[in-house]
Amino acid sequence: MTRIAFLDVDGTILEHGSLIAPSTVTAVRTARENGHLVWLCTGRSAGDIHPDVLAIGFDGAITNGGAYATRGEEPGDDALIVEHPMPRADVEAVERYFEAHGIHYFLQTHGGVYASAGMGAVMSAYRRERHEQRAAELEAQGLPAEEPLWREPRPVSEVDRDAVAKAVFVSPSIDTVTHAAEELGDAFHVIPGSIPLPGGSNGEIGQAGVTKGSAITEVLALLDIDAADAIGIGDSWNDVEMFEVVGTPVAMGNAVPQLQQLAGRVTTAVLDDGVHNAFAELGLI
Repeated sequence: MTRIAFLDVDGTILEHGSLIAPSTVTAVRTARENGHLVWLCTGRSAGDIHPDVLAIGFDGAITNGGAYATRGEEPGDDALIVEHPMPRADVEAVERYFEAHGIHYFLQTHGGVYASAGMGAVMSAYRRERHEQRAAELEAQGLPAEEPLWREPRPVSEVDRDAVAKAVFVSPSIDTVTHAAEELGDAFHVIPGSIPLPGGSNGEIGQAGVTKGSAITEVLALLDIDAADAIGIGDSWNDVEMFEVVGTPVAMGNAVPQLQQLAGRVTTAVLDDGVHNAFAELGLI
């Protein structure tokens, strides 16, 4: 029986930085050799997926939290099978909200990421802190320091607002996720983000009804695969709808307890062979 597994990227395949457990690579490739399908299912833009992740090899990719999906190993425009950009008026409404409240943000398209004027400084400080933290951890383990991949985003002034999939924000306020949902209204899907910042809050804003779960439903219909034969593995709040539509949801050991409870099934953490152990338990390898 052919099964299909949908894998989140950050916190599932990739530790927040650039580390991938070797067992994850082996698990994905072995599962595919055994006749199963393995798809990426990420909040990232297709143009912002770490090349080491793509090099593992996948059967397709759901990106931008469900706004886009591509079939095949290269997530290029010619392979698009799902395409749901935000209406331009909604993009402009989100930007007005950010600007009115002094919130820094990214806008994501299928191909890339675009940053507001203040976002670069915020993320530079975050990357520097994370790099120093990881270097100390690796040094304690006798391992060499790593240099995380960072693609410098283009300025938001260059974005095509007819092609925006979602926004990602970083706010000094701790309640921006709730406030944004209330002020923007039911046309938007507002959820907590996965950037582990030391203070404030971060989140994602897309259009209501466009989620990883909605994209998975479209992909399963296209491939003529029953949802009962689908597996979804993730660790973030944008994985909730994925957990709701697949037959076998699995939370990573590094996911917050609420997400682990929602999934019901929990594997080990991202660098503790989490994907491999899930695949083994479920009989894919």
